Amino acid sequence: MKTIRHYASFALITTGLATLGACAGMSDQDKSTAVGAGVGAVGGAVLTGGSAIGTVGGAAVGGVIGHEVAKDKK
Repeated sequence: MKTIRHYASFALITTGLATLGACAGMSDQDKSTAVGAGVGAVGGAVLTGGSAIGTVGGAAVGGVIGHEVAKDKK
């Protein structure tokens, strides 16, 4: 049991670091889009009880909102 927990912790930390490293070259609008999609996916999954369609729909809506919020005002 401890071995599984150890590997899971290692995988989670490695994934988190890789995700943060992938955002290094992104613009502010790209980061906002990615964060919006992530938050939307979690929200959609929670609201629909883990439905795949709810998760994907939440990610799409969240991504669009994040993209629009970070647009440059001209």
